[in-house]
Amino acid sequence: MILTGPEIIKNVEKGKIKILPFDAQRATTNSYDLKLGLEVIRYISPILDPKEAPQYEVLKIPPEGLVMQRGDFLLASTEEKIGSDYFVPIIHALSGVARIGLFVHVTADLIDIGSFGTSTLQLFATLPIRIYRGMLIAQVSFWVPEGEIKLYKGKYQHSEGPQPSLTHLDWRKKKGGKKKVSG
Repeated sequence: MILTGPEIIKNVEKGKIKILPFDAQRATTNSYDLKLGLEVIRYISPILDPKEAPQYEVLKIPPEGLVMQRGDFLLASTEEKIGSDYFVPIIHALSGVARIGLFVHVTADLIDIGSFGTSTLQLFATLPIRIYRGMLIAQVSFWVPEGEIKLYKGKYQHSEGPQPSLTHLDWRKKKGGKKKVSG
């Protein structure tokens, strides 16, 4: 079950959904519109290897905007911090943004229940496009979970700004967690 816009507002007021800053006018029929933050990450590693920490640069979006060329991939973030211990947030592109050829989340659209922070967007340009800080870029919907709730306590908790991949930390855990069996 998805929450309607009025239900999103009610649950923000009750403290069951956190959106900071919050503007009730951005609650739509069944989602809340999100703005693009100031910084983006561009990977500079020649090859991205999930076992290694990626090399990247952080760029600020200038007032005149940042042009993405066809095929560019950037990590960006929402201006808002969002999360809930009661509902599952899912990020979607705004239809107008999708219609000008910008993928906003590529594949990682699900936010874990209990997570709170800015949401990292995976921007992929299918055509040249200019992006601006503060532009409405995405929307978040809130879904009612069924079953036992275990709150997120992972590596991206309390994110501020775009976050690079931290999958290399998972590989280190696996490597350190194996025991030698003699035989």
